[in-house]
Amino acid sequence: MVVADPENMSEAVAAAVAELNAGGVVALPTETVYGLGADALNPDAVAKVFAAKERPSFNPLIVHVRSREAIHEVADIPTEMLETVNALISAHWPGPLTLVLPKKDIVPDVVTSGKDTVAVRMSDHPVMKAITKEFGKPIAAPSANKFGSISPTAVAAVVEELDGEIPLIIDGGACLNGVESTIVRVEATEGRPHLHLLRPGPVVKEDLQKVGKVIRPKKKKVTETAPEAPGMLESHYAPSTPLYLYNDPSEFVPEPGKTYGLLSYRGQDKDGYMKLHDWEQIEELSPGKGKLAEASVRLFFCMRKLDQSGVDAIIVEPVSEVGLGVAIMDRLRRASVV
Repeated sequence: MVVADPENMSEAVAAAVAELNAGGVVALPTETVYGLGADALNPDAVAKVFAAKERPSFNPLIVHVRSREAIHEVADIPTEMLETVNALISAHWPGPLTLVLPKKDIVPDVVTSGKDTVAVRMSDHPVMKAITKEFGKPIAAPSANKFGSISPTAVAAVVEELDGEIPLIIDGGACLNGVESTIVRVEATEGRPHLHLLRPGPVVKEDLQKVGKVIRPKKKKVTETAPEAPGMLESHYAPSTPLYLYNDPSEFVPEPGKTYGLLSYRGQDKDGYMKLHDWEQIEELSPGKGKLAEASVRLFFCMRKLDQSGVDAIIVEPVSEVGLGVAIMDRLRRASVV
């Protein structure tokens, strides 16, 4: 593992770029979660990402580019989409917004799971920005964890899941957003463009509405058929411990002899969960405050702590489903067994 701090940033960047150029995979920090990166134009390197993650080949990857202009290296953007795409990347790149666009032939099918579209973004993390700039080519980078499990927001989580299975981990500190990027498919239409919100994230609906009409996909079960974008499978982001998301405290009926942990939004009795049971362990997303930005940063960290606590089941208190709360509830629903 190489620590990317101000004193040895150049060493960390050089190590990552050398591994990428050799066709290897590298765990890299982004502002959302840690990613497992490989040369997006090298099918053999990308195959190593799928192997390390035990990720099914039908689930496409996000491609990270070094600049706003570099989007044109991987995406074949129709003229009628250009104004909308430029407005979105002008407002949100670098940052946690992924755009699904028609792909160029240079992008291997393994990256896009055979689709004619590519998911692309530009990270705002200083380490990832430096690596993509120095590497000079797009990097395919899904989350640096085993497929379907809790996404890693700190290097310790990457080490826990992938140490010994990949050649290099770059430690860039804790991730600042905590949930994966917002994914949008752009559609040019008469009047306002349509922005299909495939995965909610840090760039919220209210931000996107400034550019176009936001459309949520019809709810349908996505299991073993190819999803349109990453993070859309019915079961995802899940701990190994069964997790139950209840909209009302009365829905929880404990089983005798089982131990339970509580993932609380703000740790307040008035929400109805804190005194509902003699919890073995309680983790709070935003202690006492109920701040969605803090809750999103702590979400996967708290889920992981409860998963490692030894409880038989995790009970989750819902958060306010506005703004960032939409992304948090999306992850919790996909992690829940009910």
